[in-house]
This record gives sequence, structure tokens and C-alpha cells, in this order.
Amino acid sequence: MSCISISGTRKWATELAYVLLTSLAAMLGASPAFAIEPFPAEFKTQSIAVNGATLHVRVGGKGPAVVLLHGFADTGDMWAPLARALDKDHTVIVPDLRGMGLSSQPAGGYDKKTQGVDIAMVMDKLNVQKADLVTHDIGNMVGYALAAQYPDRITKWVVIDAPLPGIGPWDEILKSPLLWHFNFRGPDVDRLVKGRERIYLDRFYNELSADPKKIDEATRRHYAKLYARPGNMHYAFEQFAAFGQDAKDNKVFAEKKLPMPILALGAEKSFGDQEAAVIRNVGSNVQGGIITGSGHWIMEEQPAQTVEKVRAFLEGK
Repeated sequence: MSCISISGTRKWATELAYVLLTSLAAMLGASPAFAIEPFPAEFKTQSIAVNGATLHVRVGGKGPAVVLLHGFADTGDMWAPLARALDKDHTVIVPDLRGMGLSSQPAGGYDKKTQGVDIAMVMDKLNVQKADLVTHDIGNMVGYALAAQYPDRITKWVVIDAPLPGIGPWDEILKSPLLWHFNFRGPDVDRLVKGRERIYLDRFYNELSADPKKIDEATRRHYAKLYARPGNMHYAFEQFAAFGQDAKDNKVFAEKKLPMPILALGAEKSFGDQEAAVIRNVGSNVQGGIITGSGHWIMEEQPAQTVEKVRAFLEGK
């Protein structure tokens, strides 16, 4: 009689349940109850103390490490499809940034230089010396600060669809009417949004996507609930409020270009080719690419295509 491990059985059962629920929802003409894909069953969550904050971190898989960083209107949950594709031959590390998701909410430290140190300390606590890096949105800014401060620890970087403060045409980018939220601050922002988190997030999903229907109802409810947690929206605003300091720090970082191979992916209906153009200001070995048919929300709009391009680059194809 063949022997089946408990962990293998649990993983099989989780994946079967997901397929059955998704199929049932499709037959009923409804969105799956769990449109946010779960991480594989073997992933564990940890609370890791770093640099004045405690980060909620998902860890799973085996092999060379890869760190996945999210941005605004998402959390690390966005990366589940990519984690599932990588975990067979990578140790996958997925934190929520400070003040976001299920991480703690320190009063300060939302400049990306500080948060780059946060991620380096997560790697330290997990005994990971080197890692590949995949980032999106504000995760790009944290990822750049990480790679610039610890260039010998980042082996490859996939940077997806967001600019870097102070780099390239930053001043022109700030003038875009679509990016008014970069300067949405002041004494009343918290009470303007409190109780209206879903409305506020819907604006981003609707206006910055190629097809708003790709960000389904279950996904919107999921993130609205997380961003409605006390303090979460306030500290998300702090991420944007730090852009002025980030611009100053980035100009210093950019005096020395990053040496690692970089894939700069722009969404066709968002930053497009401009993503690679911006990143060439900070990297010496940059190739560009496009996620076709997608707006900014690449993992919600074009997950299979995004996973394919990221995996091919990390594997050197």
C-alpha cells in the first residue's frame, strides 16, 4: 500500500475544495466565494519583529528565496497565484508592509528607506541571505530602497507598474489627474474616508483597470474589510505622505546604479513602456515588458500572464 503524507493530503484537499467551490460558483453564475485565491496549505504565517514594527509574513515552499511586495489597495494576499506557481522550487516570502494588511501600525517609518530595512530584517530573521524580488505599486518603492541599500542581497528584481519618487519624469507623473491620491492628505482625510473605505477603493479598481469587472465583488469586499481595520487607511495615507522624503532618498540611491538583472513590466493600459524607461535610470541591466490587456491591477486582471512572465524571468528563460 502506498503511503500518503498528512501534509500532502491536506494540500490536495485544499486545492480540491478550491476547484469545487470555483466550479460550483461558475455553474450558479456567481463570483466564487473565495475569489481571493488562498495560499497553498503548506504556507505558514509569522509575525516578525523588525525595526520598530511587526510584519505579518507568509512563508512557504523550498529552494532559493523570492520576496513578493504588494502596494496600495492590495495586501500580500494579491500574490497567492504567483506563490502557488513558485513554491515548488522557491522559498516564497510574502510580507504585508508596515501599517498595511495585518502588520502593525507604528507611528512613523513610512519612508521607503526605512521599509527597505524592514524587509532586509525579515530576510535576516528567516536566515535568508539572498533573494529574488518581485514588487508592485508602492512595493516597487520599498523594493528599490531594499535593493539600493543591499544590492548584494537581491539577485534579480521584477518591478511592476508604478514609478519611483524623484526618478525620471516624476514631476510630470505627479501632474496626472489619475494620480491625485498621491497628494491626498491633511487633517480631514481620515474622517472623509472612514466608513467609506469600499467607495474609496472602488475608485482605484474602476479607474486604474482595463476592465473593472476583473476586480470582482469578492475581491473588493476582501480588501475593503482589511482597509477598514482601525488605523489601516490612515497608515496607507502615510505611505503616500512619505513620497517627498522618498524622492530625496532615491536621488541619492540613484547615484549608483543597481547591478542585478531587472525586468520592468508595465501594464498595457497603465504605465506601459514608461515603466522600463523609469527603471533604466536606476539599473544597469534592465529589460522591459508589457502585461497586455491589463490596467494597473495585474494580478487581478491578468494573473496567468503575469505569473508566466515573472517565472520565465526568474528561471532565466
